[in-house]
Amino acid sequence: MGTVFSFDLRHPDLDPDALPAAVALLHRIDATYSTYRPDSLVCRLVRGELTTDQLPAEVSEVLAACRSWTERTDGWFDVYAGGSLDPSGYVKGWAIQQASELLVAAGSTSHSINGGGDIACVGLAGDQPWRLGIVDPRDPSQLLATVAGADLALATSGTAERGQHVLDPHTGRPPESGLLSLSVSASSVIDSDVYATAGFAMGDAARTWLSDRRIPAFAVYADGRTWSTFG
Repeated sequence: MGTVFSFDLRHPDLDPDALPAAVALLHRIDATYSTYRPDSLVCRLVRGELTTDQLPAEVSEVLAACRSWTERTDGWFDVYAGGSLDPSGYVKGWAIQQASELLVAAGSTSHSINGGGDIACVGLAGDQPWRLGIVDPRDPSQLLATVAGADLALATSGTAERGQHVLDPHTGRPPESGLLSLSVSASSVIDSDVYATAGFAMGDAARTWLSDRRIPAFAVYADGRTWSTFG
């Protein structure tokens, strides 16, 4: 998926086969949905080598979920914003969630999975809350805020890791707000990832949109300004 995944496992009695199985799951998801691999099903679909009728049921369900999120975000989350299919804004969070659920099914009550800065945490970090840092996109060595708790998720959308890749789906161009990053904590890493992507595309309007929905968020601008919403 063009990024790095890492695991933090705090459950001492976890089935030793669980982590390799979770890693294998992520590789399978990457092989199916990656926009970086020309042999992925998504890339083959974009090139017209496959039709939607030929897609596995899981892929059809993922694309249906993406369409549902387009409606739920008033069109601000759109996997066709760049002109061709790119479900990364949903799939990365969904992949993290799938791997986390696999670990839970294997007996884990305490772990976190970080996929390129999008994080799902289960339980506590041992006997302490998980503490997740939000870095300054202008200086990644500096933290601007932290999120702490149990069973939490955090996702960040911005330019720090992949450059300007989030587009305004209504114009097809990068947002003109000056936002460098938008971090969102929601009920699941899928929700966090989608809301962060949609909010970054909105630009300045994201503050009111997320506030009205009581979704915790933290934004950073190129000039150093920040704002936060509920939580």
